Amino acid sequence: MSKTTVDIRRNDTVMVISGRDKGKQGRVLRVSPDDKRVLVEHVGVVKKHVHPNPQRQIKGGIAEQESAISISNVMLMCPQCGPVRVGHEMQGEKKVRVCKKCGSTLEK
Repeated sequence: MSKTTVDIRRNDTVMVISGRDKGKQGRVLRVSPDDKRVLVEHVGVVKKHVHPNPQRQIKGGIAEQESAISISNVMLMCPQCGPVRVGHEMQGEKKVRVCKKCGSTLEK
């Protein structure tokens, strides 16, 4: 089985382009390339019933947490252009992600 490559990485800023949270922006918390899913901060929030656990100082009740959404439902944000498709270029020995609209690098 081949390894899945994904252009979105942890701590990238993305915009949701479809689904119930369409238009929201957030920071990527976790990427699961094998499942083709991402966990985005304040996006896809669901309620979860939690049992109390005194050993871990967890109160019981209904907690809100993010759920993973499909990678196809998010676009990477370019600082100049907004949501963009991602290209790749070689800069010296390193392969970097570039914005398809303005050509600037998307690496931090």
